[in-house]
Amino acid sequence: MNTRITMPRATALIVGVLTATSGWQASAQDSDSADGLETVVITSVRQAYRGDVAMKDLPQNISVIPEEILKDVNATQLDTVLDLASGVARQNTFGGLWDSFAIRGFAGDENTPSGYLVNGFSGGRGFSGRRDTSNIASIEVLKGPGSALYGRGEPGGTINIVTKKPEFDRSNAVELSISRFSAYRVAIDSTGPISDNAAYRVNGSFEDAQSFRDTVESRKYSITPSVFFRLGDATGINYELELVNQKAPFDRGVVAVNNQLGLIPNSRFLGEPADGPTKIDGTGHQLTVDHRFNSNWAMLAGLNYRESSFTGFSSDPELVNGRQLLFVNPAAGDLTRQRRFRDYDAKDSSARFELSGKASTGALDHHMLFGADTYEYKLDTMQTRYRPTLATAPQYAINIFNPVYGATPGTLNPLTDQREKQTAWGAYVQDQMDLTEQFKVLLGVRYDSFTQEFTNVLAGGTKTKQTGSKTSPRVGLVFEVNDRATLYASFSRGYRPNSGTGFGGTPFPAEVSESTEVGAKLQTADGRLSSTIAIFQGKKSNFLTSDPVNAGFSIAGGDAKSDGIELDLTAKLAENTTAIFSYAYLDARTTKAILDVNFGFSIPAGSDLINIPEHSAHLLVRHDAHLANGGVLSLGGDVGYVGDRLGETGFQPEFRLPGYVLLNLMAAYAPSENLKFSLHLNNALDKVYYPSSYSRFWVAPGAPVSYTAAVEFKF
Repeated sequence: MNTRITMPRATALIVGVLTATSGWQASAQDSDSADGLETVVITSVRQAYRGDVAMKDLPQNISVIPEEILKDVNATQLDTVLDLASGVARQNTFGGLWDSFAIRGFAGDENTPSGYLVNGFSGGRGFSGRRDTSNIASIEVLKGPGSALYGRGEPGGTINIVTKKPEFDRSNAVELSISRFSAYRVAIDSTGPISDNAAYRVNGSFEDAQSFRDTVESRKYSITPSVFFRLGDATGINYELELVNQKAPFDRGVVAVNNQLGLIPNSRFLGEPADGPTKIDGTGHQLTVDHRFNSNWAMLAGLNYRESSFTGFSSDPELVNGRQLLFVNPAAGDLTRQRRFRDYDAKDSSARFELSGKASTGALDHHMLFGADTYEYKLDTMQTRYRPTLATAPQYAINIFNPVYGATPGTLNPLTDQREKQTAWGAYVQDQMDLTEQFKVLLGVRYDSFTQEFTNVLAGGTKTKQTGSKTSPRVGLVFEVNDRATLYASFSRGYRPNSGTGFGGTPFPAEVSESTEVGAKLQTADGRLSSTIAIFQGKKSNFLTSDPVNAGFSIAGGDAKSDGIELDLTAKLAENTTAIFSYAYLDARTTKAILDVNFGFSIPAGSDLINIPEHSAHLLVRHDAHLANGGVLSLGGDVGYVGDRLGETGFQPEFRLPGYVLLNLMAAYAPSENLKFSLHLNNALDKVYYPSSYSRFWVAPGAPVSYTAAVEFKF
């Protein structure tokens, strides 16, 4: 079979099949050939690690959140979107300055942003701030045993952000919005042809916002221009630039007094306004080449480079009980603080090559994927600190009941100054074999080799180095009961290098993990209802914990596991009414006792993992009414439930964050295709809630009831 289509007007259908089965992300163009037949011309690139296997045929649970849903929930940041996915929980966001989440209970290194992919390339390494949604076409939540393919990930799964690509149909849009607490935002989306064989796209946003937090205001912009070149019918080249700048105070949130939240307003800022904003700058480049050899085989290659910086002061509540005035005398309300200065820089270079296609050997059909990737990651971290003793704590304390800003800190002393360099390469192969029309087997293996080099500047430039390698297998089974039901099972092993060094400059061994999943994908005969239910277990070892002998240092001594069930359901309730529902049950716990000498805690085996609710659920409903004047009125809402969860590891009596239910409402009116007005009411019932924490002294409060009014122009 070749790309010529003998049925007139079938081009759009074939492109739809390609989109569903191969991850192709853009449009196709009809061109009349000499014999009068229509030819499919691919005008953008597909996604990495996908091959030609349809998502429904993969032995894992995959949630795809399209741009339309992002608009329905008024999501301008990544964490708001991920609330919709089953089994994803918010984590400590490092003063509100980076994205952090856990998938199926596993969050990775709490001292770095959560790892995620952007078009298959690493996007989470480094310090590019909170991810803006202005250039996101969809978000894929790839659950469970995928480490044999993606490599260097968590056993719970991986997030892949698919960005908007250039299109040959001209389109321009500008959206202006205003929100409560004096937040203003403008977003643009412009795409169109440059020539017959080239197209561009420019996405971007600018936001200037105060907040419900006293003295806290932020400013950020994100610009992502891209260009696509078509070299013949079978080859496409896409280049994408990303420029990010964010300025916001380092905000550790509120405190719990004697484990009790709510004794101070959630608006109260306990840092120091004179610290000024933390400044984040990021620049990213992606270049991908996609080539189809024929209808069966394709090649995808790419380069990615990202550099980022994170610089600023902060005044953080002290966490050690013996140094914290609020722990010693809660009634007085004096909160001991440290002052820190951070200067972090990261450079991340990577390359990838992939060959995918299908072949037959006798009665077996093979869907094969061969690939290799490599990266070099440089991380420079420098931090200074003023840390008062209990006797000198009043010098830089703040009263939580009657805060007075302007305290003068002591001298900042060097705390860390380290240079880290990671280099790694990997190769992978995967074959999903159709043994029969109903029964399929997936076999995959990935080999990784890595090197880490560390230079401790404070120790006179002392250098340490470690190398390692790991083989990660993956096995999956798929049984298609009929057109409406598919059963599957999957298993994989994985690994992820730990950053940093322990006492004496010793590098940490890599995390190792296992993941098992069984599930079913179901659909009604009329297609109005589709669902996936998954039962899973994940285990990982060697995650970083406190060194039980050397205070202030870490060891790779943590073991944990997570068992659970997920349900994802999409339903068409009526002709113009849709609903999306997700639910997750998680039992995520340590499997080895841990002694934390930094805080004097003993953490027994079987302890909950921080910020992981046992139960969580989300329901989104939308109805579109087509009016007599040709306009469209859309009404909808979403309600989310997050159960209570551990708020600090090891502290006794146990500190837990209360569960909460949030209701958000939406209304939009489009009098024409070129104009749309919308209104969102978030936390409509004005509930007090706390999305995440790191300690009872570092608790992130949720925003009260707020609105966003927006108008979108298309031309």
